[in-house]
Amino acid sequence: SLVVRRHAKLGDEVRAGAPLATLASVDVSDAQADLRIAEQEWRRVSALGREAVAGRRINEAKIAVDRARAKAQAYGLPGTSSGSVNGQFTLTAPHAGRITEDEFIVGERIEPGKALFRLVDESTVWVDATLPSGTVSRIEAGSPATVVIGGQRIAGKVLRSAHRTSDATRTASVRIEVPNKDDRLHGGDFVEVYFDAGSSASVDNGSITELTVPTEALVQLQGETVVFRRNAAGAFEPVPVRIGEAIGDRTMVREGVKAGDVVVASGAFTLKSQMLKSQLGEE
Repeated sequence: SLVVRRHAKLGDEVRAGAPLATLASVDVSDAQADLRIAEQEWRRVSALGREAVAGRRINEAKIAVDRARAKAQAYGLPGTSSGSVNGQFTLTAPHAGRITEDEFIVGERIEPGKALFRLVDESTVWVDATLPSGTVSRIEAGSPATVVIGGQRIAGKVLRSAHRTSDATRTASVRIEVPNKDDRLHGGDFVEVYFDAGSSASVDNGSITELTVPTEALVQLQGETVVFRRNAAGAFEPVPVRIGEAIGDRTMVREGVKAGDVVVASGAFTLKSQMLKSQLGEE
């Protein structure tokens, strides 16, 4: 097709059915001509009636006009012939939205399959959150989620959880539907997501508790994950722990410490280095 004129441009907000671009095509011209001829023949045989025209001829004319109309509609044309057969036709917006891509100029020849516009309805958006695969099973479809962008919190709802884990990252994704009333979210944005996940923690005295430590407090020592905990004498000693999922900048601890223990929250790596030097006999 040849681009004849444009009716919209990048950044425009358009309503459903609004004209976007007018194109011209030899194939469309043929479709317009076939439809006009078929409609003329159908009107002729219909006016003569079955007394003057064989039933088979009437059926053939009806099939021909239906086929010509279907072909015209496939090109986005009206189902009836009108105007000239110059091959011009207008692309219209299938829904209301904003034009986010505009990839053509007037006079350009367009090959089949080339996208001219990208029309996006941003009133509601999808956010894909990436999580450790072991955490995804705790996120239920329909549960609430909160999306944070630029310090603003937006409530959303979990649509579905992924049923596939990435081979490269060992993570999975959860899709959230978020109303975008103030046009805060756009395709390609990076955001933070918080979930109201089902708890897998132990029950103590009828209440559910999750014990976490800053992820920075965890270090590797002699093949084990440890934290430095203050002992009764006031000194810090390494204690092996069994960890769970990481949530933001904190990590769940399943075993090794209990609520109320004092651990080194920052500087644990420096403390580990000093301890190793001391073991080597350095002051």
